[in-house]
Amino acid sequence: MASMFDEEEYLIPPLSHYSYSFPNPRYASDEGLLAYGGDLTSSRLLTAYKKGIFPWYNEGDPILWWSPDPRLLLYPGKFKVRKSFRRVLRSGKYQVKFDHAFAKVIRYCATVPREGQDGSWIVPDMQEAYIRLHEEGFAHSVEVYREEELVGGLYGLAMGKVFFGESMFSLASDASKVAFKALSDVLGAKGYDFIDCQMKTDHMVGLGAEVVPRDRYLDELETALQKPSDLGSWQHFTWNYKEEEW
Repeated sequence: MASMFDEEEYLIPPLSHYSYSFPNPRYASDEGLLAYGGDLTSSRLLTAYKKGIFPWYNEGDPILWWSPDPRLLLYPGKFKVRKSFRRVLRSGKYQVKFDHAFAKVIRYCATVPREGQDGSWIVPDMQEAYIRLHEEGFAHSVEVYREEELVGGLYGLAMGKVFFGESMFSLASDASKVAFKALSDVLGAKGYDFIDCQMKTDHMVGLGAEVVPRDRYLDELETALQKPSDLGSWQHFTWNYKEEEW
């Protein structure tokens, strides 16, 4: 991935506190950093996601805004279920709920150690901002329980027919994968265009996510955002594993 620092003239502009405008992400570097500063108000965050931009920064740094090229998307229906994972799904040992424990999910995502990473980018201000978006009906969680104990999950935002995935955690084998499978199935049934997984990871590619050019992502995002949103609580959403037909 090309670096924004390859050219001496490249400058990252600060955001205004008096406007929610962002630079055009189509002209950002491949790395994707296109602005810094601003705040994490709901209006700014929603404006950013609608433009294919998301915040990602470490505690003590200014807020950094990104739109990398390429982008990683999972199209519902293309989730890859391997034989070992199919056995987990068939076992029924995990139960899935939506929007019953959003704050717990985001806090687990912030505290679970991750290989090669010191600390977490889900800093307290980020947690507060996404909890507020959840209360406003934009952010949602998928929770995985084993014997009524929360053992895995994920969270993100939904607008139009796009789910913007943010982070996941797992305290038990395959629990976060079950959450992702449940999300993919439910959103597929509801006509969602794709789940935005942001940046490429081998784990997500192994589950069926595809790497697409940023311009294509932004085109598809514009189309998906024109469709009706599922604003409000998702607690009434349900999921039970159904064997795929071959």
